[in-house]
Amino acid sequence: MTHAVQPAVIGATGYSGFELTRLLLAHPCLQKPALFRHKPEPGQPTDLADFYPQISGNGFGQLALEPFAWDALKAKGADILFLCTPHEVSREWAIEAVDRGYRVVDLSGAWRLKHAANRAVYKFEDRDATKAAVLDNEAVYGSPELHKDQIAGAELVANPGCYATSIILALAAWTKDELIDLDFGVICDSKSGVSGAGKQPTPATHFVEAADNLSAYNVFGHRHTGEMLEQLGLQASQLQFTPHLLPIPRGILSTIYVRPKSGVAVAALEGSMKAFFAGKPWVRVFGSRLPQIKYSLYTNYCDIGFQVSPDQSRAVIVSCLDNLVKGAAGQAIQNMNVMFGWDEREGLQ
Repeated sequence: MTHAVQPAVIGATGYSGFELTRLLLAHPCLQKPALFRHKPEPGQPTDLADFYPQISGNGFGQLALEPFAWDALKAKGADILFLCTPHEVSREWAIEAVDRGYRVVDLSGAWRLKHAANRAVYKFEDRDATKAAVLDNEAVYGSPELHKDQIAGAELVANPGCYATSIILALAAWTKDELIDLDFGVICDSKSGVSGAGKQPTPATHFVEAADNLSAYNVFGHRHTGEMLEQLGLQASQLQFTPHLLPIPRGILSTIYVRPKSGVAVAALEGSMKAFFAGKPWVRVFGSRLPQIKYSLYTNYCDIGFQVSPDQSRAVIVSCLDNLVKGAAGQAIQNMNVMFGWDEREGLQ
């Protein structure tokens, strides 16, 4: 392109939307993002710094928040649209955005799933079922480590879920190389900071409930499970995913229990993982050193390490990332970089 790309963010006041805006403002290939609220209310502030004072006085000038309208989006000359909107809103608006010629990165779960049985957890009621079915087929799952070539030419990229990213990346190499005994099953025990639940408070995320506590939730019904099954090629009976709420603001740690196939050596496991992520700048393979949440906070890294039992019959993988960066806004930037042919690290270092 001959001009600096103009991004637009719908839903800039949420945690992911704000994190995305902060990153976009520092990206060298972009104009200042156009910011919209998908559901403005009378009397609310119209500058993002009123919601997040930490960005005031940084030379950005006014970061005006406008009520979203297609005419307003056109007036801004947007080249790419980031939807930081509720699932059902993204489900509707992405169709029109693609029809209008915009390239879209959707940070919701509206377009991540190819199988209707997995997508049923969202209970979507499409106004135009035919167009929705077409876009379900055309949308690309936005994991650059898995689908970089498809992302490059995509009109709609479905940004992965945060839990799903931590687990899919941790298991991708070994499932591809068929090193795991899937009959034994895969157990994923994941823990996330409270920001993963979004900005709107709930009884479970209230400070009194979350502080000094650790709780499991959605044990057999979490919406990210379908992403793991589809992207890893697993059956529901082969994977158990249990999410937990940590009393910290941000960060995810996933502990994954697998059984290597008989005769698979530790060197083969490590070689598989290192080969798979060679040239993929936002995954750090730690080997036998296990990651911690604090290593990846405020970065776009997914850190992966593993250890194997002395008899080599069991392996434990630990995967960590920042749920608001690699698990949301940072991965959205990474996807945009791929879509426009830029280095995946642009604006994220």
